Amino acid sequence: MSESLDLDRPKEECGVVAISVPGSQANKTAFFSVYALQHRGQEAAGIAVSDGQAIRVHKGQGLVSQVFKENKLEPLVGELAIAHTRYSTTGSNSERNVQPYVVETMYGPLGLAHNGNLVNADQLRKQLLAEGAGLQSSSDSEVLALMLAASEGSHWEERLANVMPKWTGAFSLVVLTGEKILAARDPWGFRPLSVGELPGGGHAIASETGALETIGCSSYREVKPGEIIMVTGGKLSSYQIMDAVEPQARCTFEHIYFSRPDAIWDDLSVHEARQSLGEELAKEHPAEADVVIPVPDSSTPAAIGYARVLGVPYNEGFVKNRYIGRTFIEPTTELREQGVALKFNTLAANLKGKRVVMVDDSIVRGTTSRQLVDLVRAAGATEVHMRVTCPPIAHPCFFGVDMGSYEELIANKLGVPEISEHIGTDSLGFLSVERMMKALGRDDGYCNACFTGKYPVPVQLNLLTTKQRFDGVLK
Repeated sequence: MSESLDLDRPKEECGVVAISVPGSQANKTAFFSVYALQHRGQEAAGIAVSDGQAIRVHKGQGLVSQVFKENKLEPLVGELAIAHTRYSTTGSNSERNVQPYVVETMYGPLGLAHNGNLVNADQLRKQLLAEGAGLQSSSDSEVLALMLAASEGSHWEERLANVMPKWTGAFSLVVLTGEKILAARDPWGFRPLSVGELPGGGHAIASETGALETIGCSSYREVKPGEIIMVTGGKLSSYQIMDAVEPQARCTFEHIYFSRPDAIWDDLSVHEARQSLGEELAKEHPAEADVVIPVPDSSTPAAIGYARVLGVPYNEGFVKNRYIGRTFIEPTTELREQGVALKFNTLAANLKGKRVVMVDDSIVRGTTSRQLVDLVRAAGATEVHMRVTCPPIAHPCFFGVDMGSYEELIANKLGVPEISEHIGTDSLGFLSVERMMKALGRDDGYCNACFTGKYPVPVQLNLLTTKQRFDGVLK
């Protein structure tokens, strides 16, 4: 995929799935559930299946539907499966970093898929290399797999329990062995993970509740921070291995952008949360306008909420091509120069001669925002006012979201008036941290480090840029 066509957005972490279907084949159930998580990563996908003896895996670069044709699923025979769809955060986008990882251990085969980032991954990697481990990728997920493979204990739950306290940072992971699936979540609760009961018996675990509903789960709950879930046959057991850290550090961007609107996260409807973000944005940064439009798709509920509070008509302003940004065909030079115009077209009839409020979920580098504003003006808008449903992103994330470095983040270099001038708006308003949390109905329990620079766990110095170190972020 051409980087020039990639939207100026935080990148969608990863998605994980685990399936146990006693008496049935898990391959297709795993496929449809991970397909429902495609939005969380479009670079690579993989499925590993256990038949009680061996683990078979197929994985590759591309979308889920590109990696898995019918003939690729058929050899994956067994009642247990894990799956992964990936956007690279640590580790480059290469074949060797595609998950799930499958290794042979003295206890039998082991597969692992992971969503998140460990901030102590470099230390753990050096320790593994010193002990003679043969690392084949640059991903911290392989570090997790090899540490688990070498952990002591009489069964896999005990081995996982013994190694979890050594991991610092974000991890929501699923594990596949010959006879069971396991799932675990870090004690800070950074990344989402839920477990549900399948119709007819069996269980499923997934990064989002929408993926569970896709395969028929009607009853589900979050995997608790610090908890291990074990499923074997039709039996589910849970073990609270580590105390949940208080306050929690849930990723606010799950509500703002990452999750599907049908997801339930922290007992909140993501769709309703986004509408509330828009409502609070309208109260904090109203604008005199004729129409409110969203930048599709995650900003649509927020734009509806914004328009409702102000009493201004809501309408569509953009038509989005949802596939151009995920093609692996390189555009011509002429097409590449059109940039965002390849991804969006405007509905001029809804914009011409009007004062427009454009609601978006975030501004990272500012390049896409500027091009979108240009498109709206070219469609005949007399004024363009941009409203953003989160605070300025001034700090990188080290827990599984690719937001760029300090040097790349426009809010680290410019104030709001300067950003407005840079992207060409008549006015610009960001939702404050206080209003954002009010919209979620929470006082704390969320990681807002990308807005505030206050990280819930210390960050390794070698993960930081020189500028970041001298800015005194580590406190």
